[in-house]
Amino acid sequence: MTDDDVRAWLADSDPSLRWKVERDLLDAPEERWRATRARVAHEGFGARLLAAQGDDGLWAGGAHFPADFTGEEPQPWTATSWSLMSLREWGVDATALRTDTAGLLERNARWEYEDRPFWHGEVDACINAFTLASGAWLGADVDGIRTWFVAHRLPDGGWNCEWVEGSTRSSFHSTINSVIGILDDEWRTGGTPELHAARKAAEEYLLERRLLHRLSTGERHVWAHHLGYPFRFRYSALRALDHFRAAALHDGDEPDPRLADAIDRVRASRDADGTWHQAYPPEGREWFPVDVPAGERSRWLTFFALRVLRWWDGASGTSRAGDGRDAAG
Repeated sequence: MTDDDVRAWLADSDPSLRWKVERDLLDAPEERWRATRARVAHEGFGARLLAAQGDDGLWAGGAHFPADFTGEEPQPWTATSWSLMSLREWGVDATALRTDTAGLLERNARWEYEDRPFWHGEVDACINAFTLASGAWLGADVDGIRTWFVAHRLPDGGWNCEWVEGSTRSSFHSTINSVIGILDDEWRTGGTPELHAARKAAEEYLLERRLLHRLSTGERHVWAHHLGYPFRFRYSALRALDHFRAAALHDGDEPDPRLADAIDRVRASRDADGTWHQAYPPEGREWFPVDVPAGERSRWLTFFALRVLRWWDGASGTSRAGDGRDAAG
């Protein structure tokens, strides 16, 4: 396919992706992509997921796991934290959810670990990152989670969900989830100076490793090349690059040259037809599939890759999006 063919193929998609393509690849007028974004709550993926919200404000009756989860299957993706993440990332306006969803979750949702109130957060950095961003989106009081992130950053700069088990070294997975959630909170609420400083230090942790390598040995992490959508909690060079694009545009920074190796990796993963294919579709129960099976060309992965490369290569129009996210990635 030609580049024009690829962009047309991307635009022929669910509104949850189409508005991003219009804004970040097609340079469509703001009124056009905002009109497409408004459709997400009323058709396609967004409407289907909104319809699954229960009267109690939850999805599948649970905070991070569905109410019927027994532990005998892979991580399901149907519970509240995952559903909120998808709706937020697709650009759904908070008013499209049930009235006072933040209050409903405060009253009805408890974390499966230690039965903690939903907006108080958990002990897991990834879960807290999802909750921080969702709380900022829905207008919940998540000050305690902001404080938690500052207090629980590890000496090497990032976070590790296994800190509660004694880990003292940061994790790529935990750190990318954390900085994404913190940046989303900053965009929506302004965040706090302390949390901004923690984010920048954690980003430095990833940059020192060029998004790909163990600092101690230089060995490349196999999962850094993970090409799979939805991203959910998984680290990949592509997902990290998309965050650094958003952070640079938000902070007014130039692309950091230490991203070059990861950029080369993404560029080399492009197929001959100009697209990127789904290599690792997630296992586990979901409400409905939002991308293709393994081996097929993925609109989502192709969009993220082209957006990152466009920013890196300095193509015109990347600064139009204000902070690079418009609170929805």
